[in-house]
Order: sequence, then structure tokens, then C-alpha cells
Amino acid sequence: MMILLSPLFVLVWSIVDGTYVIDGPKYPFLDPSLPWDVRVDDLVSRLTLEEIVQQAEALYGPATPAIPRLGIKPYIWVTECLRGQAKSNTTAFPQALGLAASFSGPLVYNMTVALSLEIRAHWNSDVKMGKYVIHKGLSCYSPVINIMRHPLWGRNQETYGEDPYLSGVLAQNFVRGLQGHHPRYIRVSAGCKHFDVHGGPEDIPVSRFSFNAKVSTRDWRMTFLPQFKMCVDAGTYNLMCSYNRLNGVPSCANKRLLTDIARTEWGFRGFVVSDAGAINNIITAHKYLPNATITAATCIKAGCNQELGSGKIFLTQLQAMKEGFLTEKEIRDNIKPLFYTRMRLGEFDPEHLNPYNQINITVIQSPSHRELAIQAATKSVGDYYRMRSTVVSVVYGTVRIVGPFANTTDQLFGDYSSDVMPQYTQTVYDGLTRLADHTRLASGCTKPACTLYNKTAVQEAVVGAEFVVVCLGTGQSLEAEGHDRDTIKLAGQQLQLLQDAVLFASGSPVLLLLFNAGPLDISWAKIFPGVSGILECFFPAQSTGEALFRVLSGVSVPAGRLPATWPTTDNQVPPITDYTMEGRTYRYYKTEPLYPFGYGLSYSKFLYQTLRVQPRIIQPGEDIQVTCQVKNVGRYDAEEVIQIYISWGNKSIPLPKLQLVAFTREMLRAGDSFQFDFTIRAEQMSIWLNDSQGWVILPGVMTVYAGGQQPHQSTSVPSNVLQTAYTIQ
Repeated sequence: MMILLSPLFVLVWSIVDGTYVIDGPKYPFLDPSLPWDVRVDDLVSRLTLEEIVQQAEALYGPATPAIPRLGIKPYIWVTECLRGQAKSNTTAFPQALGLAASFSGPLVYNMTVALSLEIRAHWNSDVKMGKYVIHKGLSCYSPVINIMRHPLWGRNQETYGEDPYLSGVLAQNFVRGLQGHHPRYIRVSAGCKHFDVHGGPEDIPVSRFSFNAKVSTRDWRMTFLPQFKMCVDAGTYNLMCSYNRLNGVPSCANKRLLTDIARTEWGFRGFVVSDAGAINNIITAHKYLPNATITAATCIKAGCNQELGSGKIFLTQLQAMKEGFLTEKEIRDNIKPLFYTRMRLGEFDPEHLNPYNQINITVIQSPSHRELAIQAATKSVGDYYRMRSTVVSVVYGTVRIVGPFANTTDQLFGDYSSDVMPQYTQTVYDGLTRLADHTRLASGCTKPACTLYNKTAVQEAVVGAEFVVVCLGTGQSLEAEGHDRDTIKLAGQQLQLLQDAVLFASGSPVLLLLFNAGPLDISWAKIFPGVSGILECFFPAQSTGEALFRVLSGVSVPAGRLPATWPTTDNQVPPITDYTMEGRTYRYYKTEPLYPFGYGLSYSKFLYQTLRVQPRIIQPGEDIQVTCQVKNVGRYDAEEVIQIYISWGNKSIPLPKLQLVAFTREMLRAGDSFQFDFTIRAEQMSIWLNDSQGWVILPGVMTVYAGGQQPHQSTSVPSNVLQTAYTIQ
């Protein structure tokens, strides 16, 4: 005799001993022995069309509805985990652009492993209590891998900088660290965004919700798409289509982008989610389509699987089917990647099979995770102006810390951060009090805008000090999602505050700390001898104080490198609405920047000794093997960021001046050498010729450069740059 136990399993009466035993799953989609596609097809076939329509929405608030008759539980889609689970009590790692400055794939990987454990812990704890809480799901809409193409864009802080290769490598490490390497289950699913050609404006001079990004196919293929392909290659489970139009077609309704390229060309198998409200914007802001039913059908046919937000456009799918715009098969097929993702997260398997179900909340803010956050913040710090030897490894009698970021917390976290947890958070002042017998604080400005400036307070604090730290920048109040800047100048009276601090210091060392994402015009600080050092800190989050203490006490040597070019003045900043890459980023820059991409000093010094390529002559499509050797010839044990660039000798079409093709960050003890062996792949030498011929490899001489910086820079580091060449026949 068979008795229904639940929607999941059935009980069978045992003739032998008169007991009931579990006889396995009732439905094929619950059978772990079946192939994934078979299980997904079975699950979706059992849903009504009304149930499917509800499953295609991701809402800010309630969970996706349960389907009790099939044992399907609610699900939370809206989760952000850029470098900490947003709006939750998890470890707050540095903002993404700071992580990019580390030039360290392993660091991003280790961070996302830790992050995914904390996300799983929240989910496991909540589900056991029957709670489904927004921002605490298992499917992250992260990372952001848009190119930092304009210095004033408000969301620069969320990106990995201006280079497609650097962004792609870090994205791959993010995806692999987050999702894990279990042969069956993923720990947390990743999602790269915003797809595509998204990089400003937010609100100046026009709204992101209606903006049309006009881009050449070559720029699209060589700048805006490569990092997304690398993300797909790493196995991301979702992509988020962007707000903007791409050459007139909204990204979330763009079949060429979402299907022809992502799925057909790249082999993407995951789901596409719209940015919040982007589907509705197609009607209201872009005025591209006339109504909800046509818009829902168009986006689904283009390849968008899920509507994020409360636009309710996808709720009209059944009406679209009645009007002939969609078929039942299209509606059912559209939902399959969503349930495939949930299935790979282990939702429909017996709990004991998935080891990630055992992760508990003790991992959240664990000592090892807090230490990793400190290391990440430390590795993000970049030295832009060689500090005097008296700044490092000295305990002063009197240290003065001034500026609007001297003792703030929330302004040091940036967008999409986990919650500020005071017990784990150190401000600049908290960390640097250990450098002196006596420390005094004076903000001078209470807010980053610095419109109200108390000169007297700064003077009283600084006069007589042995060491002065000035903390300036933007914080998230001046640059963030929905808020572009209109200038690269220091805000309000911040420059005046710096100049006054130098004056009142009367020759004592003055260190400038910067907390920002987009470039700042600090040309005065760069050339004025009264400023002893400049450290770029980005948004270090909870570990700000401890990280800076380690750097200034000499425990850690800064090795952060600029992930984006810094223009000298506003005159070098092009219009944000012009999407040509000409004159933008180091790859196409035409003027002399304040600081170049890849720039950063060290307390130590490095000598590049050898650079060899094999073979010297290749056919198109062949790879090149490269060996580079570098030695630490300075006095400090320190990390070096080895940067490898190529340039094309064949200039028959417009090409990047340089292209980063390899990098690594390595610790070298004083006197030690390191040999970096790597491959320049054929696809890294290729260029997009045109739509008919696609990717090609041009014959000619290719030059390879190896150093701790770009070649041919006026603002340079003391180490040398080697170069060699090979020929493509």
C-alpha cells in the first residue's frame, strides 16, 4: 500500500515488518540521480502558466511565491554581494575599485570564498526558521564589471577599473570563489552586470534611465564585451541587462546582445535579469515600445528571463500569449534557467547531500574573515608620492589627524556594503592613535562637501605637531549610484584645508590620505614640497584604521596600483555622453595624465632583469610563451605588481596604444628574485576588424613590455621597464 507523505516523497507499507519506509521522490525533478535538464523540464512542465508568471519576477520585498502543491518553497532573488552581503551583518571588505587596485586575483577569490560562506550561513539560518528575507538570498547580482570609462561617473567605485583584461580576471576570480568547486552544487550563484555598454551618465547631464549609448562595433567588441565573456567563461549563473539603450535598442530588449552574443556565441546557459525597473523604463523613459504586453514579449524573446523590481511588466505574459506575441513554449522555456540555478544551489535535493547546508552563522565576522578584510584594505592602498623615511616606522610624540574623513565610518564604506558594525570598524583616527603618544583630532569640515570650514580648529590641532595626517576625498555622499560628479576638483574647501594644514605644520611631515573612487585633481599636493606623502585608500570599509596603521608603521608596504587613469584637470575630461573610446583610458589616452593606469610606488625598489619570448616568429593563431624576471634591490621586503603590456606594430586601423595582457602580485624579500612565466594567448593579440570579418590577427611586429608600470610614462616609478618583440607572419 502506498501513502502520500508529502509532495516530496511517498511512504510504502513494508510487508516484512509492518512499517513504513521512504520509497524515494514522488516527482522526477526531485530525483538527484537524473540529469539536470531532465529535472528542470519536469519541474517546469508541472507548473501552471499563472505560477510561471509569478516566478519570473524578483521583487524588492516579498519572496518569490511558494508552490506548496509541488513542495517548492519561497525564494529570495534580490541579493547584492559586491564585497560583503549588502544590508546585512557580514564582513565588510573594501569597495570593488580598491580591490582592483590590489591587482590580485587570489585576493578577490579568497574574499568571495569568505563572503559566500557568510551568505550561505544567513540563508541556512533563515530557512530553518521559515524566514525569507530580502538581501539574504543565495543568488547574487554581483560583481559589477563595467569599464570605468569616465572619471565623473558615480558608480566608478563599484567597478574593477578601466581595463577589460584586469576586470575580466578579477571577475573570474569573483565568480569561482563565490560559486565554489563542488562537482554538484554551487555555494552561491554569481551574476555579472550591467550588460552592456554601461558606464555613465547617472544623472549628469541626463538620466541613466533613458540614455542611449552610441558605440562603434569595434569599441563594443574590444572594450565593453571582453570582460563579460571572461565572466561567462568562468561559469556565472546570471547576467544583468543594463538601463541604457545600446545604439538605440534597450539592453533588456536587445536580442543581439542577450541571445546572439551571450548564448549563441559565448555559450551562456544562465539567466538574464533586468536592472531594477529597466523593463518598465523601456516604455516610460526610452519610449521604445508602446505597452506592457509587447514589452514583456519582446524582452523574453530577446533573452531576458527575469524582471527585477515592481514594474509588473512580466505579469502580462499571459495576455501577451492571448494576443499572439508569446507562445506557451516560450513562457515555459524562459523560466527554466531560474529553476536550473535553484536546483544547482541544492534546493530540490535531500538536505544531507549538499555540504553547504551545514555552514552556520559562526563564520560571519569570524577572526579569519576580519583579518582577510584587513589584508584586502592594506593591499588596496597605493603610494602616489614617495613619503619621507620619517613617515614610516616611527612613533611620534604628537600626531594630528584632520579632515572630513578623519573619524567617519559610513563614508568609508561605499555603495552596496554590508552594515556598519561598530565593534569591528576602525576609523582613521582609531587606527593611527597608536602611532603617537598623543593624538588630536579636528575634522575642519563635518561633511565631505566641505562647504562649512573651520580653519581655526585645524590651526589649533596642527600647530606644534610632529606628524600631520590630512584625510580628504569624496565618500559615498559625493559619488554614488544615481549621483555623478561635475568636476574632479576637491570638493568645497578641502584644498584650502590641505594648504592650511601644510602651513600650520611648519615643516613637519604632512601625509595626505584620499578616500574616493573617481580621480581627484590633487596636482597642488603632487608638486608642493610641503606634502610629504600621498596615499590612495579608496573606500577600505571596516578595516580602515588597522590597515592604515599597518602601512604607516611599516608592517605592510603599500603596493596598490591605479586601476584607472587620473586626468590632471577638468580640461582633460571628455563629455560623459560620448561613448567613443578615443582619448579615454590608458589604452587610447592622448594627453599627459596626472597619474597613469598601473601607477603606484613602494618603499622598496625593483629591478627587471630579463624578458624573453618564444618563439620569435609565429603564425596567426599561435600563442607566445614569455618569461620575465624581477629582483627586489631595495631595503624592504615588499610586494611588486608585475605588469605585462603589448602593442601592435601594424597601425592599419585604430588600435589601443597598449593592452595589459598579464599581471601578478608577488611578495619579494629584499635581495630576492622572482620569475614570472606566462602565455600571451592568440586571442589577446586579435582585433575586431569589422562585422563581416570579425576577430582577426594582423601580421606585423608585436612589442612586449614588462615592468611595475606602463612604459613611456612621465610620472613613473623608480623601477625600469623592459621590452622585446616578436613577429606575426
